[in-house]
Amino acid sequence: MSLWSRLFGARDSAAPAGAVHLPQPDLHPQASLSSMGGTVVHTSAELEQVLRGGAATAAGVSVSPETALTVAAVHACVRIIAGAVATLPLQLRRRIDDRTREDASDDPLWHLLRRRPNRWQTPSQFRRMMQTHLLLRGNAYAMIVRTRGEVRELIPLQPDRVSCRQRDDLSLEYVYTRRDGTRVRLGQGEIFHLVGMTLDGITGVSVIAHARETIGLSLAMEEHGASTFRNGARVSGVLRHPGRLGPEAVANLKAGLDEFRAGGEQEGRHLILEEGMDYARMAMTAEDAQWIESRKFTRADIAMFFGVPPHMIGDTEKSTSWGTGIEQQSIGFVAYTLEDHLTTWEETIARDLITPGRDDLYARFNRAALVKGDIKARWEAYVKGLQWGVWSPNEIRTLEDENPRDGGDVYYPPPNMTAPATPDQGADNTPPPTEERGP
Repeated sequence: MSLWSRLFGARDSAAPAGAVHLPQPDLHPQASLSSMGGTVVHTSAELEQVLRGGAATAAGVSVSPETALTVAAVHACVRIIAGAVATLPLQLRRRIDDRTREDASDDPLWHLLRRRPNRWQTPSQFRRMMQTHLLLRGNAYAMIVRTRGEVRELIPLQPDRVSCRQRDDLSLEYVYTRRDGTRVRLGQGEIFHLVGMTLDGITGVSVIAHARETIGLSLAMEEHGASTFRNGARVSGVLRHPGRLGPEAVANLKAGLDEFRAGGEQEGRHLILEEGMDYARMAMTAEDAQWIESRKFTRADIAMFFGVPPHMIGDTEKSTSWGTGIEQQSIGFVAYTLEDHLTTWEETIARDLITPGRDDLYARFNRAALVKGDIKARWEAYVKGLQWGVWSPNEIRTLEDENPRDGGDVYYPPPNMTAPATPDQGADNTPPPTEERGP
């Protein structure tokens, strides 16, 4: 039986004892993975969490990866990081000798990483999906389909359907639970496994799990704000009358109050009280509770959990609190957040996809593409690289996706040097070794 049939074929055995499978129609609308084919429940605590739609928080709101994505700050952080990983060019390089590298475009793995990771996804779709799993659940899994020893496809798996354990020989074993409830055991060589921050060295921890209270507070404040506008200018107080109101007066007063709270456009207007009535406030308003200010603090906390500068998710207040401002924050995001994720991808590809013994191959993201939108920074780098003999004109044209020109394979001597410019002997239009940070 093929690996594909083992995972996605017809049911061939009964569901194992101790594992309960909940198909999509039976799940709570907000249950984890309800829009992705259901989830697998093993304990009563997990069942309660699914029925609630996520783990309950002190704010009284259940938080799951799906509900967390409805928070603007969480959605923005995931979108920014996953989008950067998805759109950066991923190169497969071959090490010729200690100083020479070339594109390994003739290797089947190059086609998989750059053209078709599987039958229905583009490379950017695949990487965006896997990175989103990694950010929301701490792990991302894909089944490796091999033909005659070569990797042909990567089939993404739902993280909540995969469990991982370490055997006595220290190798890893994965158990994937199919939709019909049957389990399939997979070896370490059959799974492409991205691991985030980890405590046991085997599986990653979920950012959502650790930020649950902060996200739950944000959801609770959103519900509070929505309720306020839904009820119009809600009167959080009591009306006092010196005497006794008759049925007609009560009906008129109720009609007036219903009209007053008919919509949010009534916010800020005043009630007209008759017959000596007065109004006494009984509770704090949203402004008194510093509702808006609390939302700002929550937004900044969520950005901190994901390592995204607040200005990148729309919070531009105090944007000069790090370095010289927004520019330094953006540099810090690339150096301290994005670099972590890019390195995880590169090392996981080397471990899981490159055949042992092929140490000449390595995968590397082209980090120079991060400044594609900054033409000034890009061309300043080109001028300096050309001036100091780091790049030839044709190498720069290659970086800009332009065809080479005659006489462009020349390296100009640095300033104050007397050596004449010489054409490169054996130039392969690749960046110099100093640009290669791979193994």
